[in-house]
Amino acid sequence: MGLSIVAVTINCRDPRSLAEWWAETLDEGEITQDLGEYVFVHAGRVELGFQGVAAAARERIRLHLDLEADDPEAEVRRLVDRGAVVVEQHELAPLGMAWTVLRDPEGNDFCVSASGTTIPASAPQA
Repeated sequence: MGLSIVAVTINCRDPRSLAEWWAETLDEGEITQDLGEYVFVHAGRVELGFQGVAAAARERIRLHLDLEADDPEAEVRRLVDRGAVVVEQHELAPLGMAWTVLRDPEGNDFCVSASGTTIPASAPQA
């Protein structure tokens, strides 16, 4: 079993605008994917994901970790056994993306997806 951090996701009103701001602000910042409601900025050794969400969600949780696993279903089971709670499942079938939103024991959201599927190669480039 193993999890790797693939991105830090920031909830925001306008993903493209905030991603552009960070890309221009960071020395190594570059928009690598623009999926509309999800915009990714490569920032050195870290990917920043900017996710458009409703105001209530932005107020509750502003950022979360995106984790990858070779066997996401097994990792989700392991995490639940360790005290995490499954919040919801998401799938963007046309892009080959699926992930599970979980909550840690203190209520912090994080996501688990299959390795290599977080930022699809077939997504339109910025």
